[in-house]
Parts: sequence; structure tokens; C-alpha cells
Amino acid sequence: MGLVAWATRNIPRPWLHHIARTAGWCISLFLRGKRYEDPIDGFHYRKLLSYGRIEKRENALAPHCLSLERHRLIWLYLLHELEISEQHYNVLHLAPESCLQRKLKALPRIHYVSADLESPWAEIHCDIQEMPFASNSFDLILCNHVLEHIPDDRRAMHELFRVLAPNGVALLLVPLDENRETTLEDPAINTDALREKYYGQRDHLRLYGRDYVQRLAEAGFKVSALDYASQLSQKERERYCIRLADKLYVARK
Repeated sequence: MGLVAWATRNIPRPWLHHIARTAGWCISLFLRGKRYEDPIDGFHYRKLLSYGRIEKRENALAPHCLSLERHRLIWLYLLHELEISEQHYNVLHLAPESCLQRKLKALPRIHYVSADLESPWAEIHCDIQEMPFASNSFDLILCNHVLEHIPDDRRAMHELFRVLAPNGVALLLVPLDENRETTLEDPAINTDALREKYYGQRDHLRLYGRDYVQRLAEAGFKVSALDYASQLSQKERERYCIRLADKLYVARK
């Protein structure tokens, strides 16, 4: 097992957040090069770190700002499609990833709020199943690989819909098995070993299938499963280390 996989499995998440940032900055100095680029912070690498708790992905983790493939894809979408650096947005960032948080907080036209139950990077600590925000508060919501951790994900989806402003946009990404028609969610899968075997991670409570879009629709959203990676050139995907397999689930109110 690689060091990154061991750390993500065995170090409590709040501690891991603090350790990873310092370690990432140090490691990035040894990986500096010209072949790859992280579009979030502009750092250049000769190679990226592999990542994956069960199946390892090569050139996945950019250690300087701790971005993965999906974070880099999200940033390109925000930058080019939503013009995040030019427009005014009230943004809610749930379980905030530091790579995106630092960029968003630095944008002058953005009113940024981050929230999570326990993350040290979150400004507000709350439960996504019952958030302390007024209805219709946010123009943009980022909720990336969160809902698979939530006991009542349908309640959380309704809360996300409630706080999203009319005509707002929510990026709601989850681990998803395209081969599954329906979400796997079994009370008998109730140990760390079983959850890792069937859901892919010890703290996941389900593995979403193709019915994920329908679940969001039942909460009120209009959802697009956007294959945004395919809209990038092959040169861009290779340069930024982005996977064709990653989709953006773009939900609107």
C-alpha cells in the first residue's frame, strides 16, 4: 500500500487536512518540472503523485495545492463556463477542498462561505442535513464527494435545493458506478471492511448508480450529467491530468 493510500485510510480526516498541506508543499519541490500543470495554482510538475485507496491512479494528485483530477476539472468549468473570476457569486462550498477554497476566497467579486461538520478549513460547522442558511441564499454551491458520507442523503439534497437561489447552479459530484442502474445502499454493509469492499471507502454509506440524477430530480433539481472533460482538447487533458471518466453533475433550480 502506498503512503498516500495508507494516510487517507488511517489518519483522522481533520489531522490529515493539516498534515497534507505541509507535506504537499515539500513534495512538490521534488516533482517540479515542465510536463504537467495544475490549472488551479499554475504550478508545474515533471510528474504528479499517484492516488487511490483501492485502485491506484497515476498522475492524479498535484501536491502543491492538493488537487485531484476532479478538482482541476471543476476549476476549468468554473473559470471558462461560469466566468467565476469575472462575475458576482454568493458561493457555498461544502466540505471545502483547500485547493479550490484559496482560489475562490481570493476572487474580489465572490462572497464565499464554507461549511462542514468537522473540517478545520470550514468557516461554519454544521450538518448538511439541516443547514443554518436562509432559503435562496447562494448562486453557486460546490458539494464534491460529500453526499456518499451523509446518513440521509435525500434530506441533504432537499437542503441543497432550499438554499440555492433561483437560477443558481450547484455542482454535486459523487463517486458513481456507471454500470449500476440503482444505488447500492444496504444496512448489512455496516463495517469498515464491508464498506470499503462494496462502497469503495470505509466512511462511505452508499455507492451511487445511474439513478443518482433521479434522486437529485426528486429533490427539485434540473440536472445535467456533463461530460465536460471531452470538451477539452486531448492536449489540455494530458497537460492538466484530467480523466475522461469524470463527469460534472450540474444541478439548477
